[in-house]
Amino acid sequence: MRGMVEGIYVTSKGSAAMERVEEVRTVEGCGIEGDRYCEGTGYWTNYGDVCEVTLISSEDLEDIERELGISVSSGEHRRNIITRGLSLKDLRGKRFRIGETVLEYDRPRPPCRHVQDLTEPGMTRALKGRGGVCARVVRAGTIRAHDAIEVE
Repeated sequence: MRGMVEGIYVTSKGSAAMERVEEVRTVEGCGIEGDRYCEGTGYWTNYGDVCEVTLISSEDLEDIERELGISVSSGEHRRNIITRGLSLKDLRGKRFRIGETVLEYDRPRPPCRHVQDLTEPGMTRALKGRGGVCARVVRAGTIRAHDAIEVE
């Protein structure tokens, strides 16, 4: 099973706009260097609902835009890595490599009302069942846009 990274998004503070970047460094047991949850500034940090790295499928984002007309192409999805060419459900219980980084599937990442509060009405409903997944950093390294995603 193989896919690729289509885009990478980070933000240093919860509720702040996501910024598209070309590469990130990961930190074991923390997530993405400079991203809100690794920095302890994420919206859900105080509630103990922290994902080190979040992934969402570009195919799901395209379906949302086509079906509902809701824009999710500029980071409105609030996820770190946009994937292409692989089913995120197939990562359950597995480790996978993106660039130099090895990640391990953690859990699904359902949408929350906070995402909708930051974007537009209907976003929570649009992401239901396709809100992406959380992963833990097993081995730190660099992840770049267009890196391959390979299941170990």
